[in-house]
Amino acid sequence: MAYDKKKIYLQAQEQIKKHNLFFIEDIVAFIPCDKTTFYKFFPVESNELNALKELLSENKIKTKSSIRSKLYKGRETGLLALYKLIGTDEERKKLSQVYQDVTTNGKDIKPTEIVVQSEKAKENIKKLMNGND
Repeated sequence: MAYDKKKIYLQAQEQIKKHNLFFIEDIVAFIPCDKTTFYKFFPVESNELNALKELLSENKIKTKSSIRSKLYKGRETGLLALYKLIGTDEERKKLSQVYQDVTTNGKDIKPTEIVVQSEKAKENIKKLMNGND
Protein backbone atom coordinates (compact mmCIF):
# COMPACT_ATOMS: atom_id res chain seq x y z
CA MET A 1 0.00 0.00 0.00
CA ALA A 2 1.37 3.38 -0.98
CA TYR A 3 1.24 5.99 1.76
CA ASP A 4 1.11 9.74 1.27
CA LYS A 5 3.42 11.34 3.86
CA LYS A 6 1.66 14.71 3.78
CA LYS A 7 -1.75 13.08 4.15
CA ILE A 8 -0.54 10.96 7.08
CA TYR A 9 0.93 14.06 8.75
CA LEU A 10 -2.30 16.04 8.35
CA GLN A 11 -4.32 13.08 9.66
CA ALA A 12 -2.01 12.81 12.66
CA GLN A 13 -2.48 16.49 13.49
CA GLU A 14 -6.25 16.16 13.11
CA GLN A 15 -6.47 13.08 15.34
CA ILE A 16 -4.31 14.67 18.06
CA LYS A 17 -6.69 17.61 18.23
CA LYS A 18 -9.91 15.64 17.76
CA HIS A 19 -9.18 12.96 20.38
CA ASN A 20 -6.99 14.93 22.81
CA LEU A 21 -4.13 12.44 22.35
CA PHE A 22 -1.06 12.31 24.61
CA PHE A 23 1.32 9.73 23.10
CA ILE A 24 2.80 8.77 19.72
CA GLU A 25 1.27 5.30 20.12
CA ASP A 26 -2.12 6.97 20.34
CA ILE A 27 -1.56 8.75 17.02
CA VAL A 28 -0.63 5.51 15.27
CA ALA A 29 -3.84 3.90 16.55
CA PHE A 30 -5.90 6.56 14.74
CA ILE A 31 -4.09 6.84 11.40
CA PRO A 32 -3.91 4.35 8.50
CA CYS A 33 -0.30 3.20 8.94
CA ASP A 34 1.72 1.18 11.40
CA LYS A 35 4.39 2.45 13.79
CA THR A 36 7.27 1.43 11.49
CA THR A 37 5.86 3.41 8.57
CA PHE A 38 5.10 6.34 10.86
CA TYR A 39 8.73 6.54 12.02
CA LYS A 40 10.01 6.14 8.46
CA PHE A 41 8.04 9.22 7.49
CA PHE A 42 8.78 11.10 10.71
CA PRO A 43 12.13 10.03 12.16
CA VAL A 44 13.20 11.06 15.63
CA GLU A 45 14.18 14.74 15.75
CA SER A 46 12.50 15.49 12.41
CA ASN A 47 10.63 18.79 12.25
CA GLU A 48 7.34 17.00 11.61
CA LEU A 49 7.70 14.65 14.57
CA ASN A 50 8.72 17.54 16.82
CA ALA A 51 5.63 19.47 15.70
CA LEU A 52 3.41 16.47 16.49
CA LYS A 53 5.11 16.07 19.88
CA GLU A 54 4.42 19.75 20.57
CA LEU A 55 0.70 19.19 19.87
CA LEU A 56 0.73 16.18 22.22
CA SER A 57 2.47 18.31 24.85
CA GLU A 58 -0.15 21.05 24.51
CA ASN A 59 -2.87 18.44 25.11
CA LYS A 60 -1.05 17.22 28.21
CA ILE A 61 -0.70 20.75 29.57
CA LYS A 62 -4.37 21.62 28.99
CA THR A 63 -5.51 18.36 30.56
CA LYS A 64 -3.20 18.70 33.57
CA SER A 65 -4.48 22.23 34.15
CA SER A 66 -8.06 20.97 34.08
CA ILE A 67 -7.23 18.12 36.45
CA ARG A 68 -5.50 20.46 38.91
CA SER A 69 -8.57 22.73 38.90
CA LYS A 70 -10.91 19.82 39.63
CA LEU A 71 -8.62 18.43 42.33
CA TYR A 72 -8.39 21.87 43.93
CA LYS A 73 -12.17 22.03 44.11
CA GLY A 74 -12.20 18.62 45.79
CA ARG A 75 -13.75 16.71 42.93
CA GLU A 76 -12.61 13.96 40.61
CA THR A 77 -9.91 12.45 42.82
CA GLY A 78 -9.62 9.51 40.40
CA LEU A 79 -7.93 11.86 37.97
CA LEU A 80 -4.65 11.53 39.86
CA ALA A 81 -3.86 8.36 37.94
CA LEU A 82 -4.24 10.18 34.62
CA TYR A 83 -2.17 13.08 35.91
CA LYS A 84 0.63 10.71 36.88
CA LEU A 85 0.45 9.07 33.47
CA ILE A 86 0.81 12.31 31.48
CA GLY A 87 2.81 14.32 33.99
CA THR A 88 6.50 15.10 33.79
CA ASP A 89 9.02 13.21 35.92
CA GLU A 90 9.16 16.17 38.30
CA GLU A 91 5.36 16.23 38.66
CA ARG A 92 5.24 12.48 39.30
CA LYS A 93 7.91 12.86 41.99
CA LYS A 94 5.85 15.56 43.70
CA LEU A 95 2.70 13.43 43.57
CA SER A 96 4.43 10.33 44.92
CA GLN A 97 4.47 10.03 48.67
CA VAL A 98 7.20 7.39 48.65
CA TYR A 99 9.50 8.66 45.91
CA GLN A 100 13.13 7.71 46.34
CA ASP A 101 15.95 9.01 44.19
CA VAL A 102 18.11 6.00 43.45
CA THR A 103 21.09 7.36 41.56
CA THR A 104 24.80 6.82 41.92
CA ASN A 105 25.88 10.26 40.70
CA GLY A 106 28.55 8.53 38.62
CA LYS A 107 30.09 6.70 41.56
CA ASP A 108 30.71 2.96 41.57
CA ILE A 109 28.62 1.12 44.09
CA LYS A 110 29.90 -2.09 45.60
CA PRO A 111 27.07 -4.27 46.79
CA THR A 112 27.28 -5.66 50.28
CA GLU A 113 25.42 -8.60 51.68
CA ILE A 114 23.03 -7.77 54.44
CA VAL A 115 21.56 -10.63 56.44
CA VAL A 116 18.89 -9.90 58.98
CA GLN A 117 17.64 -12.77 61.06
CA SER A 118 15.48 -12.85 64.12
CA GLU A 119 16.57 -14.73 67.22
CA LYS A 120 13.78 -17.25 66.54
CA ALA A 121 15.12 -17.85 63.00
CA LYS A 122 18.62 -18.40 64.43
CA GLU A 123 17.27 -20.96 66.89
CA ASN A 124 15.43 -22.81 64.11
CA ILE A 125 18.57 -22.89 61.96
CA LYS A 126 20.60 -24.32 64.89
CA LYS A 127 17.95 -27.00 65.44
CA LEU A 128 17.99 -27.96 61.80
CA MET A 129 21.78 -28.10 61.75
CA ASN A 130 21.82 -30.33 64.85
CA GLY A 131 19.05 -32.55 63.51
CA ASN A 132 16.54 -31.45 66.16
CA ASP A 133 13.08 -30.90 64.74
